[in-house]
Amino acid sequence: MREGLSVGIVSPSYKGHRYPIAVISHCVWRYFRFPLSFREVEELMLQRGVLVSHETVRRWCATFGQTYANGLRRRRPRPGDTWHLGEVFVTIDEEQKYLWRAVDADGNVLDILVQNRRDKAAARRFFRTLLKTTRTVPRVVVTDRLRSYGAAHRQVMPSVEHRSHKGLNNRAENSHQPTRQRERALKGFRSVGGAQRFLSAFSGISPHFRPRRHLMTAHDYRAEMTVRFAIWDQVTGVAGLPSTP
Repeated sequence: MREGLSVGIVSPSYKGHRYPIAVISHCVWRYFRFPLSFREVEELMLQRGVLVSHETVRRWCATFGQTYANGLRRRRPRPGDTWHLGEVFVTIDEEQKYLWRAVDADGNVLDILVQNRRDKAAARRFFRTLLKTTRTVPRVVVTDRLRSYGAAHRQVMPSVEHRSHKGLNNRAENSHQPTRQRERALKGFRSVGGAQRFLSAFSGISPHFRPRRHLMTAHDYRAEMTVRFAIWDQVTGVAGLPSTP
């Protein structure tokens, strides 16, 4: 794993929240890591003897989800120089929208953007948002054969090599699978803003707990997950507390 534990720690502010930090972070972890509803998280916590309403879980996810995701992203290394871009349609309030996503060669999600279209203007906006978010320029971008990518690429990053081929972009396509799973569990998204907020936090938290397990032995996988949970505890402020939920 390329992530490190040496990054300076800035814990979120929990002022005004009466529940222990460990309970809050654990609920947020459950919701974004597994295809669960807020009510299902409530039930699982009840089984552990923790009384918390699904509305409280919802507020915690809205308040801390993006903060936790940002903390995890700050602990990642500089993205690789090959970026894979892809877009899929998502149903929002019974209308078709498009989710644009970029990942690096290691499968780390660089950015996501929900838009109404998949034309040149949408591709150009996504390129610019991606460059602003990552603050770096790749050596190569890999996309499918959507012509909008080529037109936007020539305007926004003409010096970057562009490879356009459906078979080359499996990494971007595979990265959409967890989103599809959550979309089904949530029975679709209700608004563009709500989808953007959820997916932005989800794409920062969920991949952190999804190492490429098929490439690891059981021992290496457990060791990797131990490191990742330690990073999570640092990001959420649980590290150093006497107990967890």
